[in-house]
Amino acid sequence: AKDMTPLAYKQEILAEDTEEIPGALWRQEPIDKTRIVAVPELTRVVIGVDPPGGRTECGIVAAGIGPCRCKGHEEIHGFVLADDSLKAPPDVWSARVISSYDDWEADRVLGEQNFGGDMVESTIRTASKTVSYKNVHASRGKIVRAEPVAALYEQGKVHHVGTFAKLEDEMCS
Repeated sequence: AKDMTPLAYKQEILAEDTEEIPGALWRQEPIDKTRIVAVPELTRVVIGVDPPGGRTECGIVAAGIGPCRCKGHEEIHGFVLADDSLKAPPDVWSARVISSYDDWEADRVLGEQNFGGDMVESTIRTASKTVSYKNVHASRGKIVRAEPVAALYEQGKVHHVGTFAKLEDEMCS
C-alpha cells in the first residue's frame, strides 16, 4: 500500500468507488504526479481561511510559494502545506488558524470576507493581537476564481507536501 497513489489506495484497499467527476476542475492524477514529501525552502507562507457559511466546516489551509527545479529550471511554484479545516465554533477554528500561523511561521492570514464579513477578522484578532491579517473579498464565483489555480495544477506548478485526502476528494469532486 505504501507504493500506491492515494487514488489507487482508495480504490484497491478501501474498495471505494472513486471515478473522476466529469467537469471537475481538478483530477487526482496531476495532484499525485507532483506530490512531494518534504517542505522546500519557501519565500512566503500564508494561512487561508474560508469561514463556514452556515453549518459547513471552516476551511483552513497553509500554503506557500518558493523556488522549484522539478522542471529542470528554477521557477516559482506553489506548495500546499496543511489542511487544518474543521467543523467547529469560531473560538475553536480561530485557535486552529493561529496555531497553523505559528507552526508554519506564516507571513499572513488571508480571510475570506464574503461569508461573515468582519466577523472573521474580529474572531482571529480576538485569538491573537499580533497576527498579520488581511481580508480578501471574492468579486467572482468560486469556479471562476478556481480556474487559474486548477490550470497551475495541470502545468505541474503546485505541489502537495504530503497527502490531504479530504481536501483532495473535495477538490476532485
